[in-house]
Amino acid sequence: MSKMTVNRMTHEVLNQPKPYVGINAYQADPMLCEAAGQMPKKVRDDMSAIGRFVMSPEAQDLARIANQSTPQLKTFDQSGNRIDQVEFHPAYHALMRRSCASGLHSSIWEGLPEEKGIAHQARGIRFFLTAGLECGHLCPVTMTHASLATIRMNASVYKIWAPKILSRSYDSSQKPVGAKGSATIGMGMTEKQGGTDVRANTSRADKAGEGVYRLTGHKWFMSAPMSDAFLMLAQMPEGLGCFLVPRFLEDGKTNGLQFQRLKDKLGNRSNASSEVEFANSYGYLLGEPGKGVRTILEMVTLTRLDCALASAGIMRASLAETVHHCRQRQVFGKALVDQPLMARVQADMALDVAAATALVLRLARAFDNSNHDEQEAAYARVMTPVVKYWICKMAPALIYEAMECLGGNGYVEERALARHYREAPVNAIWEGSGNVMALDLLRTLSKDGRQLEAVIAAIAGDLGPFSKRTVDVLTAAAALCQRDEGAARMFAEQLAYSAAAAELYRLGAGRIADAFAESRMAGAWRTTYGMLDMRFDAGQIVSLLYPEAR
Repeated sequence: MSKMTVNRMTHEVLNQPKPYVGINAYQADPMLCEAAGQMPKKVRDDMSAIGRFVMSPEAQDLARIANQSTPQLKTFDQSGNRIDQVEFHPAYHALMRRSCASGLHSSIWEGLPEEKGIAHQARGIRFFLTAGLECGHLCPVTMTHASLATIRMNASVYKIWAPKILSRSYDSSQKPVGAKGSATIGMGMTEKQGGTDVRANTSRADKAGEGVYRLTGHKWFMSAPMSDAFLMLAQMPEGLGCFLVPRFLEDGKTNGLQFQRLKDKLGNRSNASSEVEFANSYGYLLGEPGKGVRTILEMVTLTRLDCALASAGIMRASLAETVHHCRQRQVFGKALVDQPLMARVQADMALDVAAATALVLRLARAFDNSNHDEQEAAYARVMTPVVKYWICKMAPALIYEAMECLGGNGYVEERALARHYREAPVNAIWEGSGNVMALDLLRTLSKDGRQLEAVIAAIAGDLGPFSKRTVDVLTAAAALCQRDEGAARMFAEQLAYSAAAAELYRLGAGRIADAFAESRMAGAWRTTYGMLDMRFDAGQIVSLLYPEAR
């Protein structure tokens, strides 16, 4: 009998794209390179270093593991003592160390000479790139970054806490702040009965000394419970106050915060969010008594910018992986990216990602210039809720469409796309949902209509042939909102489209700007991607915005 060779392999792996790793996410993004083109070389080198890191296999593994190994609440130690500690996987701490070392929590406050006049923009690009890797750990980074806007309203508290917050080290030890090399800050604003309506909060603050209060109550969502202190709202005789509540007292004892459970969240899984009860917890008053909402406004504004940056970052990362896949995947005899329908879908998505990137960095520029330019200050005030509304609202649908481009290959947890998709809704919900953003826009109009006029004038100045029509549409939409509050979302979206198109034109994006403006501002109702007509070269759009790696 002749011997036969038995091949036990059932098949070879063919027509599967290589993993999307090993590139430089900064250098591969023409929009970021254009936005940073005039920044000092040191700043651009830092961005390039982050771009390499976030696409390294090691970083991708950290992100995957941190989301698979979710935080665990330990309320008691082995002897039965209450400890209220949350354990995180080392992968999460590694991501925190890297982002803190990059100054994502501190750089706008540091007064770096190379970032003079561009601090928000430079940080914004670094944050955008990091969000494309992993967003969960960026929650405490954002809160820590924004907290100084509020903490500085109490000089004595600021003197103690600012040096710890501004440190670029990361110290996760369970100690009072005085014994640590650095500190992170969390937030506990919402309660069961109120949610967004924080004025319905029932937590109480009783005066215990000069500027010191005892807080009793609960918080329904308190993010990053292992932070060293939390900004909280509580009722005082004068009204709602804002307080800094340390997690530990100076003697090392816990400050009465008892974590009831961790939220079982859809996304943002590497980061813990908790429900907490507290009784007689010490807190330091920030700002004026009874002016708690006003005290936290600047902090909230900074966090809203980060929500938009993060959403834009994960959209870019999702679509970049999709384009990579479709360039290497062969279907019906040619590359998937060259199939007419797929080309239109990806080009359509690419326009939205380019517009979101341009618009959120334009907002960061307004933040940089608002202290010395009234028109830029108006832009920052009017456009912050608009930019957060539009970009964060767009992200889930776009990332889903990117996932569909990969088919079943996109619907598995091994790929970052699944993590991005689960992450996408939180930025639209956190720090003000879509309706809250629309109402915030209306409040701005009611207080000072001249701010909107300044923004519309700035937008019109960059829109060229679309200028006259856009001014008419936006002016009419604003007038409608004064009669009909329910039209506010429509107005916010029109304002976002117009501002994004204007920034694309200002950046010299040419045919990209034309395609976005003509397809988004022509008034046609669009519910899915792939609606570009043949006037626009879909392949060229994708190639320009997602150049092939060399």
